[in-house]
Amino acid sequence: MDALRTQDHPRIGDYVLLARIGAGGMGVVYLGRSPGGRLVAVKVVREEITGHPEALARFRREAATVRAVRSAYTANLIDAGLDAAPYWIATEYVAGPTLARAVRERGPFPVVTCRRLIAAMAEGLASVHAYGVTHRDLKPQNVLLGSQGPQLIDFGIARGVEQTALTQDGQAPGTPGFTAPEVLTRNEVGAAADVFALGATVAYAATGRAPFGGGGAAAVSYRAVHEEIDTAGVEPGLAALIRACVEKDPARRPGPAELIRWCAVDTALVDDPAYQPLVAMADVAPDTPQRPPHAAVLDIHDLPTQGPPPSHPPPPSRSNPWLESDGPPGYPQDIGTSRHAWNGLRESCNLPVEVKPPHLLDTDDFGYVSKATDLYEGDETRWKNLVYPDDFSDRAGGKVRPAPPLADDPGEWTVVYHHATSDKNHRSVVCHGFMADDVSE
Repeated sequence: MDALRTQDHPRIGDYVLLARIGAGGMGVVYLGRSPGGRLVAVKVVREEITGHPEALARFRREAATVRAVRSAYTANLIDAGLDAAPYWIATEYVAGPTLARAVRERGPFPVVTCRRLIAAMAEGLASVHAYGVTHRDLKPQNVLLGSQGPQLIDFGIARGVEQTALTQDGQAPGTPGFTAPEVLTRNEVGAAADVFALGATVAYAATGRAPFGGGGAAAVSYRAVHEEIDTAGVEPGLAALIRACVEKDPARRPGPAELIRWCAVDTALVDDPAYQPLVAMADVAPDTPQRPPHAAVLDIHDLPTQGPPPSHPPPPSRSNPWLESDGPPGYPQDIGTSRHAWNGLRESCNLPVEVKPPHLLDTDDFGYVSKATDLYEGDETRWKNLVYPDDFSDRAGGKVRPAPPLADDPGEWTVVYHHATSDKNHRSVVCHGFMADDVSE
């Protein structure tokens, strides 16, 4: 968990906010405490998108879905505020890491654990499908490994099976590499599409690799439609099970009940010796709200990059903030605690920062941009930090939209530092690439 930021609400509804659990393009998820002391997960819509009718419709649909689906494999809805900003929903708090984090930090799962994971997740999907709902965005980031078993989260784009697959902007729902071919090519959504995503998710758990490789969203989606899933090095029986889940023809994929029979497990996943240590990775819930010690300091700059972190440099002189140092803005006090590191970037400079995905690298278009901010904000010893996508937005056509998560467009990105001498006069100072191969959930 991360500390609350100075701009975060101290409470939402009846719930005191204690810490940040995570953030995405739609909103921020907080750890909250009810008046009676119960821990809850509070998801709050970002203020900058509260004026978008389609975004609020999606959020209200998520609340309605979570309220309707009462399953042992989903966190039940406890409360919601959907009438006025800030819009929020509160669900049961599940202590445990995401599947993505567990694999990233502990490595691929053993074969037996993967089979038990398939059986447990198939049972969870069967429970959700019994309510006439398809998840549509099953992936490692949306599976929590709790003490009672895996939990499916983030029903933001879940819909009834009779509803169209297309989103408001005409793009297929889901995440590249986990979205089924029939959704990508024919806009067909059904229970079989969730089975495809389950197979891709378990392939990631078994290998630690993206199931259809890396690169841009279009390239990954093309491979999901036309090429085989990556099961290199996977035990043959498990590989065959994964490939059955991701058959190109949805009619040939096994249903959840058939998957459970195929796995033939005789022990619960929660009793698996490899699963139990993963549950213990859950962050410890704080007793009091965790706010930054200094109002000028935000969270760590957490852009995915490669290479070992350089040694901690002293902060540059306040009289000349353009001196060279060994790290980017935000580095001195805490980047050593990050799992991401900078790859040879030796200049530091003022903000704003611009992040450009691969399809914009050869254009003059801006990417996703942060606000212009003084590097120090009055404190020479603590530097300002940024987190992607939290602090970035897409500003085009007079509209401000949240920056999408890196998982939506993985590959080689570029980060550009600008010296802003006025609102419209920015001089590029540093332009440096990074590989989005270690995306935060």
